[in-house]
Amino acid sequence: MRIENITKELKEASFEYFYWFSRFEFVLKENGFLKNKEEGSRAEPSWEHFKKQFKTDYNASPEALQLIDLHPKRQLVSAGGELIWQPVGLEHCDNDFCKVITMLLTVRNNLFHGGKHGDNDQDSVKRNLILLTLSKVILDQFARDFDFENDYTRYY
Repeated sequence: MRIENITKELKEASFEYFYWFSRFEFVLKENGFLKNKEEGSRAEPSWEHFKKQFKTDYNASPEALQLIDLHPKRQLVSAGGELIWQPVGLEHCDNDFCKVITMLLTVRNNLFHGGKHGDNDQDSVKRNLILLTLSKVILDQFARDFDFENDYTRYY
């Protein structure tokens, strides 16, 4: 997507998503969901541990089901060495919690790392705005549903 095609609304939604996504990763670290708990290791959030702990407690909201249905794509390298977009795989998921987290991480990765062209969905301001808005709502729901609101909103 060319910068001149990015609307003010999309810029604001991108900032909101990044801000709250980073707050939620703080929540994960603050609550012991770490990739490695050994002394001296980097403090990195573990979405995997979070998924494992709460998968049976999660009931997908309409927003979560909509995000799963929209199925963001992932950029891959084709057999010919070209970059292509494919729906992100969900074969590792056996529940909606895993699926929605996979979609949240894909939205984040595409926004931060992914290519910004080459696919009609990637170039769609409307679709990207929907993905970002849904993702932010879902992060808010996670914070509320799993009692992380104080850390998430920074109100103590």
